[in-house]
Amino acid sequence: MICFPNAKINIGLNIVKKRNDGYHDIESVMYPLTDIAFDALEIIESKETEIILSGIDVPGNTQDNLCLKAYHLISKDYTLPSIQIHLHKAVPIGAGLGGGSSDAAFFIQLLNKKFSLNISWGEMHHYAKQLGSDCSFFVSNQPAFVKGKGDEFDFIKVNLSNYYILLVYPPIHINTGKAYSGVIPKKPQRSLKKDLLNASIYEWKRYIHNDFEDSVFKEYPELEKIKNDLYSIGAIYSSMSGSGSTIYGIFKNLPLIKNKFENCLIKTGKFI
Repeated sequence: MICFPNAKINIGLNIVKKRNDGYHDIESVMYPLTDIAFDALEIIESKETEIILSGIDVPGNTQDNLCLKAYHLISKDYTLPSIQIHLHKAVPIGAGLGGGSSDAAFFIQLLNKKFSLNISWGEMHHYAKQLGSDCSFFVSNQPAFVKGKGDEFDFIKVNLSNYYILLVYPPIHINTGKAYSGVIPKKPQRSLKKDLLNASIYEWKRYIHNDFEDSVFKEYPELEKIKNDLYSIGAIYSSMSGSGSTIYGIFKNLPLIKNKFENCLIKTGKFI
């Protein structure tokens, strides 16, 4: 059985305060890219449980992969056979697109369907939250206003189906912990949720900001240049997603980009 875990973008990201547990409280809107950027994930029964990776290189020990962690977590409560997991990575690592979190959430749902576990929607969210802050979002996979560590969310009626997106991922891997260390948390002066619901998309440039850009752009000025370049070719709104390093632009019509973003991975498509 196979599925296709999709990426997401952040529209606005406020880092509100540092928590006593070492994490940060944030505010952001996450929007799924269901038909634009995705991995491929397959599970089959096997003699032993293992994961096989292909596509984009995934650094680190494969035993630390979130899909394997999800398998072992769920196996504490449900009887599972040994399986072989094949994960083909196409969503870049360290890109602010939530690829690893999406893989984990889709894997939980794939296990549930493959082996008829009858895990409830609430239980799947419970498991996902234990694997990572963004994982729970991908269980529902709908536009959501997220808060807390990024694992608390309310669905939000933001509809971008009349627009196109252009993702630009340069060969830069940004460590999330390091990105947080360069930010001074602060309470936002405006309500991100109200701006997303009430302001025209043509006003987002004035009001909606990703706090990570303040420090990340200083270290990687080439990212700020990509953002400015996206505006120069007609983007209505452009931003870094998450802690980077993907920069995206939202367009009414897709522009010509020949030779515009050299040495970068480019993905384009229409929002659904």
